[in-house]
Amino acid sequence: MIETIKNAWKIPEIRRKLIFTLFIILIFRVGAVVPVPFVDFQSLLAASKTATNDVFNYLSVLTGGGLQYGAIFAMSVTPYINSSIIIQLLCVAIPALERLSQQGEEGRKKLAQITRYATIILGLIQATAYFFYLKGNNFLTVSGGMQVYAAFVIVLALTAGSALVMWLGEQIDVKGIGNGISILLFAGIISRAPDAFVSLYNQIITGNYVSVIAIVVIFILVIGFIVWMNDAERRIPVQYAKRVVGRKQYGGQNTHIPIKVNMSGVLPIIFASSILMLPTMLLSFGWFSPNGTAYKLLSLFSVRGVFYAIIYFAMIIGFAYFYVTIQYNPIEMANNLRKNSGAIPGIRPGKPTSDFIARIISRITLLGALFLGVLAVLPIFVGNIGNINISIGGTSILIVVGVALDTVKNLESQMMMRHYKGFLD
Repeated sequence: MIETIKNAWKIPEIRRKLIFTLFIILIFRVGAVVPVPFVDFQSLLAASKTATNDVFNYLSVLTGGGLQYGAIFAMSVTPYINSSIIIQLLCVAIPALERLSQQGEEGRKKLAQITRYATIILGLIQATAYFFYLKGNNFLTVSGGMQVYAAFVIVLALTAGSALVMWLGEQIDVKGIGNGISILLFAGIISRAPDAFVSLYNQIITGNYVSVIAIVVIFILVIGFIVWMNDAERRIPVQYAKRVVGRKQYGGQNTHIPIKVNMSGVLPIIFASSILMLPTMLLSFGWFSPNGTAYKLLSLFSVRGVFYAIIYFAMIIGFAYFYVTIQYNPIEMANNLRKNSGAIPGIRPGKPTSDFIARIISRITLLGALFLGVLAVLPIFVGNIGNINISIGGTSILIVVGVALDTVKNLESQMMMRHYKGFLD
């Protein structure tokens, strides 16, 4: 990886793209620490460091600490990610959106525009919820009637920040290296690494060497496991029949259909965490009495609790199957094979082929879902056993490793295209 980056830096064209990407990341990090008006960010930061079960402290891992500072980019890329997921799901449920997704480049542009509008709407909703959190916990610098004006300014600033982050990501897509939104998400997560190192250092000072060594070993093993699983796939062999057209012969080759083990990526984790964050978010508003039944029920969904981990694990598996179901159609895959005179050796065309593909996908999906589930809940149990608040959990590691590998592959492909002379030479 380091060698690839060094070689890419020597090429002027790619070096300009890398510098542009780093410049956008710098703007993103500055916006993640500049607070919006009327927010007592010092009290907010102090409270977020002491509240281990605070939902906003938990979500701050993905936003690069913006929520803890009440920053302009406090929402980070979460509105865009959520809107992209929602639009992707609606493409299956709404025929009009499904037709747009099948219209090629023009349809994708229209869907991208719809996703931008959805991002603004979700940004407004999340910014409003964040304001009520600030108000309920007395993190505002104004009181009385001025809070109405403060609400307008804070919500508008946070929503504008979400739109600006989305625009910065699109600029990386056009003029930089890699996927823009993924790069910004990567930068936000990496910025939390110092907090994790400080936490481990404090444990070393207190003499808790066993926990620190165990966490470091698990961290290294998880990274290696993610790298291994990222490219793991099940290859279904396919053989195409020979066809003679005029004097030319087509087909007759043997190939395969690659089925990735982790087909859904981190989307099931995002789905599950977004839903399970709602109870903790409601508690943070201070609307319920600590002695009430509703408060006790919502407290079961503490992000470091065993009940939360069990429900989290089950929902990840369910959403993994749901995502794969809407994205992969075994019947369509079998029909495409038959239309192109292809067949799976030992399997008859038609329904037997679709049933075989469906069975393979189901087994692979279960393996990938278990991989995601274990990766998501492992930091919860490790943190409880070692009494350490791990800022970078399994989900974050999965995102960081995935984005790093994809970016390196992007650099390699661009260098390969640059040095390819073409058939004219």
